[in-house]
Parts: sequence; C-alpha cells; structure tokens
Amino acid sequence: MTFQDHKGSHISEQFDNDLRKVTSHMMEMGGIVEQQVERAITALVEGDGDGADQIIERDKSINNMEIVIDEECTNIIARRQPAAGDLRLVVSISKTVADLERIGDEASRIAKMALSLSEADGDSPRGYVEVRHIGNMVKQMVHDALDAFIRLDVDAAVTVAGKDKEVDREYGSAMRELVTYMMEDPRTIGRVMDVIWSLRALERIGDHARNIAEHVVYTVLGRDVRHTSVSDMRDAVERQR
Repeated sequence: MTFQDHKGSHISEQFDNDLRKVTSHMMEMGGIVEQQVERAITALVEGDGDGADQIIERDKSINNMEIVIDEECTNIIARRQPAAGDLRLVVSISKTVADLERIGDEASRIAKMALSLSEADGDSPRGYVEVRHIGNMVKQMVHDALDAFIRLDVDAAVTVAGKDKEVDREYGSAMRELVTYMMEDPRTIGRVMDVIWSLRALERIGDHARNIAEHVVYTVLGRDVRHTSVSDMRDAVERQR
C-alpha cells in the first residue's frame, strides 16, 4: 500500500491537494531534522563550535514548522471532516511532526554539548566512536521511518521499530564503558558527561523514530501499537494480510 494508493479514492480534488501539501511539508521538515542530527554529530566529534551555534539557531525554524503543519492538519479536519483511514492519516502526520520537532530538540541538545566541549580545555574525551556509531544507527532509523511513512509500508515500519532495541543495547554498553572510564580518571568527568548527555539524546532520537514507525502501522491498520513489543506489531501486520 502506498500513500498515493491510499488517497486514490478521494472524491474531492481539493482534499487530495490538501493532503499532498501537508505531507510534502512534513517530509520537508523531516529532511531538515535529518540534517540537524547529522550536523550535530559532526559538530560534536570535530569540536566545531560555529557549526553547533548554527544548529541551535536553526531549531527555531523547526519549531515554527511544527506549528504551521499542525495548523494545516487542524484545518483539514475542520473543513474536510475526514473519516476512517483519511482521519488516521491526518492524525498520524500531526503526531509525526511532533516527534520530528522533538528530534530537532535532541539535535540542538547535542549541539549545546558540542559547544561546551569546543570551549573546554583538554584532550578530546572518550566516547566519540560510540557517538558516531549510535549516531549512524539513529540517523538511518529516522530516514527509514520517514520513507516507510511516505510509502505507508508497514513491513518497513516494523523493521525500524525493531532497530530501537539494538540502539538501546549499544547505548547501555557505551554508558557502562564511559562510567568505568570516569571512575578510573575523575579528571575526565566534566567532559565525558557532555558525551554521555549526547549519547542520551541520540538514544531518544531512536525512540522518536520508533514512534514514527508506530504511526505508520496505526495509519494503515487502524491499530494503536504504542507500548507493544515488536513481535506483537509484526503479528498485527501478518493478521491483516
């Protein structure tokens, strides 16, 4: 099932145009958020304070985009009074935009840690390898979740949700290693804590990517799969075949 197929039954051309517009705006926001995550990671590991400042400043535009798209969703519901699958689609776009805004917040948080580290004295702290590794994982999750949304691909969405557990495992392993490192050399605590908070932000980005994947399942199947296991999500998809 694709987004285009989902909309093919609409009798209102204007309704169709409204959906295309709001979805296009959501994907535009998603692209900007993906860039923010990428640039925040780079700013952190390269000690780029100027880049970090730009990321923090750009977060304001992401916040504004959420407000605009949310208003568009509200207007569609008020004017078109969509039902069933159409209503689920609009609601899911609104929820996805909220998750994208929070991903932007986490990218800004990483940028603030990058700024702090760029201004501090001393050698680069431990944890940058883990930041790159987990960062690449969650960036791919966000990208794949948005791709699953535009195609309304529930199988791809379930795959994205499953990757969240892997991110959690990598995050836990990194935390244990960094805590041990700080205990062995307390002089590193301040700088390593900035890295730890950055890793926490990346882990949260993975959570929001999973949320977006869950919105896809809800849109297509009409089933709320929040707080359920990945195996339960997969079973729900299989029962609909």
